[in-house]
Amino acid sequence: MTSLPRPTVELSADEARRIALRAQGFLGAPDRRGGVRGVLRHLGAVQLDTISVLARSHELVPYARLGAVGRRTVDEAYWTPAPTASAPPRPHAFEYWSHAACILPVEEWPHFAFRRRAYRARPHWNHALPDGTYDQVIKQLRAEGPLTATDLGGAKKTSEWWDWSGTKVAVERALMYGEVVCTERRGWKRVYDLAERAIPEPLLHDDLDDAECLRRLVRLAGRSLGVATHADIADYHRLKREQVDAVIADSGLVPVTVGGWSKAAWADPEALATTPRGRHRTTLLSPFDSLVWDRARTERIFGFTHRLEAYVPKPKRVYGYFAMPVLAGGRLVGRVDPAREGATLVAKQVTLESPRSVPAVAQALLEAATWVDCTNVRVERAETPALREALTAELAGKL
Repeated sequence: MTSLPRPTVELSADEARRIALRAQGFLGAPDRRGGVRGVLRHLGAVQLDTISVLARSHELVPYARLGAVGRRTVDEAYWTPAPTASAPPRPHAFEYWSHAACILPVEEWPHFAFRRRAYRARPHWNHALPDGTYDQVIKQLRAEGPLTATDLGGAKKTSEWWDWSGTKVAVERALMYGEVVCTERRGWKRVYDLAERAIPEPLLHDDLDDAECLRRLVRLAGRSLGVATHADIADYHRLKREQVDAVIADSGLVPVTVGGWSKAAWADPEALATTPRGRHRTTLLSPFDSLVWDRARTERIFGFTHRLEAYVPKPKRVYGYFAMPVLAGGRLVGRVDPAREGATLVAKQVTLESPRSVPAVAQALLEAATWVDCTNVRVERAETPALREALTAELAGKL
């Protein structure tokens, strides 16, 4: 193993927290000129999920950083191709497996070649692929153009969510192999097209070796995190430890030590060049936001334990179905489990780290309500009656 350089920069835990917030777009003036596409390029990946409470997670991510960007504007920013004078419209993004199912900047297509090769070499799959179905799907896409799984013949054999049809198995396998790509959604359905047709030609070819791909993704993860442990970096795009080990010394990241962190860390040198300053965002966060999607990192940086309880039986939930962390003053100050009832945003359950956070939580709730066209906010439950009364009074004073 190549010996790694000794850290020459020492950061306090507070400095590391502020660097991480700036790297994720929560400290300093938001880049409104770059808009939603700028947020995507800056983060490198925006996670997708089927759950929609206030909005879907890929909408909540730019909202948390930019404020009340229209939901239609968000979708158009991801999925509307850029027109060109002499070539087919160029997509801004594509979907692929990164931290999970994610929207990724189209410029990163070449750097996921290592994963596409790994899928092609994979010996076992959970869904059987009927004979001839793969070739038939490719033939249909080539003849008819971009199609949804429904257009291809149906996504499911039965009503069970996991019981995929043969065409759905085939097209998803083709997506993982890179022969097919999703650069658009229609009504939350993936629209599949041949990669050779949808991905701009200069980006199409899988000629980067694994080391080049991994160096790029490790560098991107370090930039998006600001300062991170080896495990943080690996988790960002779900790389293996040995993959990170092989390239981190040549990734451009620099080793640092962080007070209170038990593991060695790496930092983006640009993040170390200036002291993080500026206004903190106050906002509700999707549980799938890249600031908090790594639970171990969230606990280390913010001293905040958070778990998504959507898949926990209701009687066992502590914080609620889709409890959203509240970010204020550069801290995670509590959780809100939201719902919508007509024009009312309902805080079904609120838990706070300190009563001092009541004004910040009220502000976050009111901004979120405005964003989703609600005209009222109601607090249903809180840790104590006194907290519910205080938050209700704060909201009443602002409505």
